[in-house]
Amino acid sequence: MTRRQIREEIFKMIFQSEFHDADEMPKQMENFLGEKSNLGANREEIEKKSNDIIAHKTEIDEAINAAAEKWSTDRMSKVDLSIIRLATYEMKYEELSPAIAINEAVEIAKKYGSDNSASFVNGVLAKVK
Repeated sequence: MTRRQIREEIFKMIFQSEFHDADEMPKQMENFLGEKSNLGANREEIEKKSNDIIAHKTEIDEAINAAAEKWSTDRMSKVDLSIIRLATYEMKYEELSPAIAINEAVEIAKKYGSDNSASFVNGVLAKVK
């Protein structure tokens, strides 16, 4: 799998977490990953990173809310928010270059988001510190 494909699988898991309680997530994670036969050695990375993002959701959302002028995480679409959370995590906890994290997030937004998602995601992430 490419790095982008791994990110997309993590994005899907983060998106799915929006619709389940925290105590349901281990089972949801197992169901999600169990359906994917092409993950191979990447399964562990996808699971770990998804769990880390969910565990740091409060801190990640604080950074997003501080950066998103006139927006808050509870007003954002679930798709855009999941993408922004993933990129914010990569910048803050993995110290990935902001340019790379933002570019990857924009590409995922183009694929899974609405017509305005890419520019919205780019605008918010450009201000995340």
